[in-house]
Amino acid sequence: MERFTRQRTAIHAAIACAERPLSPQEVLETARAAVDGLGMATVYRNLKALLEDGSIQAVQLPGESPRYETAGQSHHHHFQCTRCTRVFDVHACPGDLQGLAPNGFTVEGHELTLYGRCADCTPKASARSAPR
Repeated sequence: MERFTRQRTAIHAAIACAERPLSPQEVLETARAAVDGLGMATVYRNLKALLEDGSIQAVQLPGESPRYETAGQSHHHHFQCTRCTRVFDVHACPGDLQGLAPNGFTVEGHELTLYGRCADCTPKASARSAPR
């Protein structure tokens, strides 16, 4: 059993407090608030250890490097902002997708990723452009 170091504790806390999947760079930036001088190699080493002990899980989006979130969450999907590339949890599901499968096929699971702009990246309507 490996002990939780100050670095590992900060990395785990960064992921747990984010409430969304984080990239390794986001983990580094967040965890550095607790541990000055934290480096990317330490982040990767600890992400690997946290994956192995089941504390976190990888979120793999098509064409992207993995992001990380706490393990044991209920079934959910993800939204990726096309502008800032941050990923957010979506706690809704379209449900049974068996009707989309070809005849004779059985759906055993699914992943759904929505793409668009997050609230921070969505253009705000200015007072000048508002209808009068």
